[in-house]
Amino acid sequence: MKDVVIGIDSSTTATKAIAWDNTGTPLAEGRSSLSLQNPRPDWLEQDPNDWWTSTCDALQQLWQHVNANRVAALAISNQRETVAALDSHGKPVRPAILWLDGRCANEVGWLSEQLGAATLHTITGRPPDMTTAVYSLAWMLRHEPENYHQTARFVEVHGYLVQKLTGDAKTSWASADPLGVFDIHSHSYAEPILDFLQLTEHQFMPAYATTTPLGQVTKAAADATGLAEGTLVAAGGGDGQAAGLGLSATFPERAYLNLGTAVVSGIYSATAAIDNACRTLVACGEAGYILETCLRSGTFLLTWFTETFLDDPTNVNWQALEDAAAKVPIGSEGLLLLPHWSGSMTPHWDVRAKGAMIGLGSSHKRPEIYRAVLEGIALEQAAMTADVERLSGTPLHELVLTGGGANNSLWCQMLADVLAKPLYLSRTTEASNLGAAIAAAVAAGWYKDTATAASEMTALGECFEPQPESQTRYQELFGIYEQMYASVRDINHQLIMFRQ
Repeated sequence: MKDVVIGIDSSTTATKAIAWDNTGTPLAEGRSSLSLQNPRPDWLEQDPNDWWTSTCDALQQLWQHVNANRVAALAISNQRETVAALDSHGKPVRPAILWLDGRCANEVGWLSEQLGAATLHTITGRPPDMTTAVYSLAWMLRHEPENYHQTARFVEVHGYLVQKLTGDAKTSWASADPLGVFDIHSHSYAEPILDFLQLTEHQFMPAYATTTPLGQVTKAAADATGLAEGTLVAAGGGDGQAAGLGLSATFPERAYLNLGTAVVSGIYSATAAIDNACRTLVACGEAGYILETCLRSGTFLLTWFTETFLDDPTNVNWQALEDAAAKVPIGSEGLLLLPHWSGSMTPHWDVRAKGAMIGLGSSHKRPEIYRAVLEGIALEQAAMTADVERLSGTPLHELVLTGGGANNSLWCQMLADVLAKPLYLSRTTEASNLGAAIAAAVAAGWYKDTATAASEMTALGECFEPQPESQTRYQELFGIYEQMYASVRDINHQLIMFRQ
């Protein structure tokens, strides 16, 4: 009886394979870590072969609890904007360049000047920013021309794993899209960008809508993974869009909010709005788009706080930190924080942006600074959400939370108060994986479409309602916060000459 679907989430640091039933209940999980290489400052790379070996390992763990013959279909969610270069035999010509990599800052300006920043934004849905893989390709063209011209195919993680599983070179719209060479309007590779980069569409995998059957597991892949030969492999998508599907954010009145290393939020839109307020992504679904905001410094900033201000950052009592910060009044005793530790994506698109603390005085101790960190991220998210809500044209009724930061109840309530919207916890912390499983469930014929499957396979948990008194106080603080980026931008830019 084929009563199980598999979500494979190949993220930056681990691959997770989870078996789900038709109600979205997880039955078993396998997990295998992925290592990062940092050969030079700002360089972050991975061996594409590790994507496959970790997938095989995670799946083999799964069969200790679930029979592989029960699997109706599987789909993949993947770390986005990471790109591998393969030769004509499918072997890597160099390590894959990760989305976190910072080597291509100069190529952002170069490609924008050559092709036009507005043109790139309109075609791909993304303002120029070094996270997008197209700038890594430009870097290879300029700095590793031999490797570049030896490359028969540039692939993202989703497409790489699909080919390993099925033998077919196919991928998802929602995974090809983050490469930055994909026309999100026509759902095809963009000739003006490819021509300039001396590439053709045949150097990328053909892309299909989420839920499209892409092939079946081969005997070789079955031997390596433990999957039954012939198991259906469906198109999934990038982990951000997949998380939206796994949180049932399939209509514009509900946004997803992932409090992870980066804070990522998105709203579904039937049309592709082009604006600096967001990145416009192809949705994980049969059609539509996601208007996505991103703050690079999310729980990363909380880790920075513990490493900077705690005596033993390896043994953090998060509940004690939360309790101490809860006793500090709104506004952190006059301390305001701008959370641009890793630059600014939406809405400023400023790679030179840096963070700031304003109002710092001798009375500010760890609880006040920790609360200011939480408030700064919440205020930044409120600004971004308001911009995208206006762009969407549909009033936002609620947000659904996922990610490690959702375990911090003080932060969740703070976000509800600052955003002036109810925030719900998700039943699962594995929203991206569940999103892939939902795609597999539709491909298996369990549900007619992704929206129906998402409504049946997801559930909401605890709700944080905005508190009127706190909401009023945060509106006052937000009026001050809105001035902060413009006030320190030029100073931060001038200070670059002193940074190593």
